[in-house]
Amino acid sequence: MEAALQSGPLDTLLNTSVRMENPYVKAWKEEGKRVIGYICTYAPEEIFYAAGMLPYRAGAAGCDATDKADIYLHRFNCTYPRCLLQLGLNGEYDFLDGFCFMNGCEQLRRTYDIWHRKIGTKFVDMITIPHAISERRFGWYIDDIKKFVENLSSYFGTGPIDKKRLKGAIEVYNETRRLMLELYDLRKTDNPPISGVEAMKIAIAAFTTPKPVFNRLMRDALQEIKNRPGIKEYKARIMIAGSFMDDTFLLELIEEAGGLVVADNLCYGFRHFDTPVEENRDDPLEAIARRYYWHNPCPRMQGEFDRRLNETRAIAKGANVDGIIFQRIPYCDNHGAESPMESKFLEEEGMPTIILEREYMPSDRGRLKTRIQAFLERLERRK
Repeated sequence: MEAALQSGPLDTLLNTSVRMENPYVKAWKEEGKRVIGYICTYAPEEIFYAAGMLPYRAGAAGCDATDKADIYLHRFNCTYPRCLLQLGLNGEYDFLDGFCFMNGCEQLRRTYDIWHRKIGTKFVDMITIPHAISERRFGWYIDDIKKFVENLSSYFGTGPIDKKRLKGAIEVYNETRRLMLELYDLRKTDNPPISGVEAMKIAIAAFTTPKPVFNRLMRDALQEIKNRPGIKEYKARIMIAGSFMDDTFLLELIEEAGGLVVADNLCYGFRHFDTPVEENRDDPLEAIARRYYWHNPCPRMQGEFDRRLNETRAIAKGANVDGIIFQRIPYCDNHGAESPMESKFLEEEGMPTIILEREYMPSDRGRLKTRIQAFLERLERRK
């Protein structure tokens, strides 16, 4: 399955459309194959892929109003689930055959209830994940994955997923991780050959394109990137962290102001790609579940703050950043608490940080631009 390409691999990845405008999703559907949406970095993509479905991470980029969603989700909710629901109500996700929700936060948990009742996706189910990490709680998570697989198989008649298909999916998805981490390593250099905006566009393609196609394009794109001249003109090296972000609006503001985004600790970025699945474990389903459960933890996970702070430190140090921008969406419970805590500790250690409150939808450009410019000026004075 291939869509006709009119440009090189890198340009193709940088201009991948989302939802049914994506030619690879369209081609997948035209072949009679199914697409399953998911919303969380704890969703085990390899299992969906091994079941013969295309896992599609459902963002809400392009949403500019939430009038329909506001009927069901009060405006005192994060704008990401409201925008996601708005697109569902508008029919933008009618191409999905199934949707895997997760209890990543209470607002998305409630979105599942509404989606299940108000939007005509054929199969809607949930995998729940505990709020703490332990071997005993891992049993809860893997049991819920097995229950989800049984429900999926029963609904679509796909039959059980054998070990061979699971191991094949692991190999494909581990290659995606390896390629993305190679991209992240290129961003750590003194003069990166790629901007933060471009890196985010490639990540968007990774989440919305069949992985074999993405991997082929990405292998060639990395060669193009390595042959580029490095970016030398920038005021400061920036890391970005915080709430869910799947578009380039904020990164564009940062780089237009003279910053260069060289690293992130986002569930739509490094945190999703940073750990491979163990390929030699006898039970591949357990290997997949263990990777997702124990990898770089989300702020929803209790008792893991020190680990998350250490991870942010390590990423910042590895990319030699000058400052960290924590962006949070209003009413985002997880990052509303996490970002100020991380910022406080890092500032005390001498790492400049700023917390930007923003809506999920691109808005308030002037205010954000002013705060970013002031932060970059602060970083320049330190040099």
